[in-house]
Amino acid sequence: MWRVNSGMRYLVKGRVKSGRAGALAKAIADRTLGRGSIAGDEYWYDMQMARIDAKGEAHWVETCFCDSPLEEERPYWEKYFDLLSVKDAHSRRNCRHENGTEPWACCDCDCTKRQSGSD
Repeated sequence: MWRVNSGMRYLVKGRVKSGRAGALAKAIADRTLGRGSIAGDEYWYDMQMARIDAKGEAHWVETCFCDSPLEEERPYWEKYFDLLSVKDAHSRRNCRHENGTEPWACCDCDCTKRQSGSD
């Protein structure tokens, strides 16, 4: 049986690489972050929703439909960040896409707001 790659939300934690903060800020400001990726404006949106902790580490929630977490996005993020962790945002059994109750549910899922603390 053929199955579409499962979409999932991931909690991502990264630290901006030394000397890359200016280039990251410019890529965000001119909306070229992630240019060439199928994920398009998702990178810009993720940075708008990202939070910086007391250690200077960025935290964001990433929606990904790849077989491997961030397979498409990783090269774009690693241009600017040392990725410290990538974890499931919530239990896969509770994910409406993963449990089959709503295909592509990650596109409009409110778990991003719950996980990122945004309103």
